[in-house]
Amino acid sequence: MVIKQWQVNPSLRVAVIDDSQEYAQFAADCVCRVLQAKPAAVLGLATGSSPIGLYKELIARYKSGRIDFSQVRTFNLDEYVGLPPEHPQSYRYFMEENLFRHVNVKPENIHIPSGTNTDLSKEAENYAQLLATYGPVDLQVLGLGGNGHIGFNEPGTPFSSRTHVVQLAESTIEANSRFFTSKEQVPRQAVTMGVADIMAAREIMLLASGEQKEQAIKAALEGEVTPQVPASVLQTHNNVTVILDPAAAALLDCIK
Repeated sequence: MVIKQWQVNPSLRVAVIDDSQEYAQFAADCVCRVLQAKPAAVLGLATGSSPIGLYKELIARYKSGRIDFSQVRTFNLDEYVGLPPEHPQSYRYFMEENLFRHVNVKPENIHIPSGTNTDLSKEAENYAQLLATYGPVDLQVLGLGGNGHIGFNEPGTPFSSRTHVVQLAESTIEANSRFFTSKEQVPRQAVTMGVADIMAAREIMLLASGEQKEQAIKAALEGEVTPQVPASVLQTHNNVTVILDPAAAALLDCIK
């Protein structure tokens, strides 16, 4: 059930949901609403643990005939530098396993940065151009790093940034090491959409759960808008929905 819905400002809404299935359904409803209004919508997609439930629900709705991806175009937020698409920890592999191969999205409509391009600056430039050509993104799905990053835009990234190569923060490497055999195997760089690319989306949906995200959520939604907390920029967007579980929302003043 939705424990509470809170309007941070006229353009930023927060829903706190205590059941994981209903959490996923609520997020999927947001995606379905966009696709029903615009079957050829451009979706910005995220990886990591936060959107997995959403993707499972979208697959179920596709298989039951409730949603169609045949006209959809997708753009992923980021990719690790040095991991080929077939690597089990690459974000291309993640998306294929958790969404793309289960629905009818056309391969030519899937866009994910390459982490193996020999000219990474050119890769970032080309990806930014693709976003400019096919965008703006109609709905951008975001997760949230424990240090407040969105995409792989680490603290200190200018809000004006476009797609770029980033050096991952030590805290990000540590957090992501759970997906690898050892911390040493975690790539140190990534290609990521910039903050300005993310903010160009018509609508944004941020997903976060677990007590490890409570500090970042508090800073992002109720703190100062500053590049030191990249997600805080969402306070200035004109259409944002934040979906949390009670643990992630625990420090928010609105639910105390």
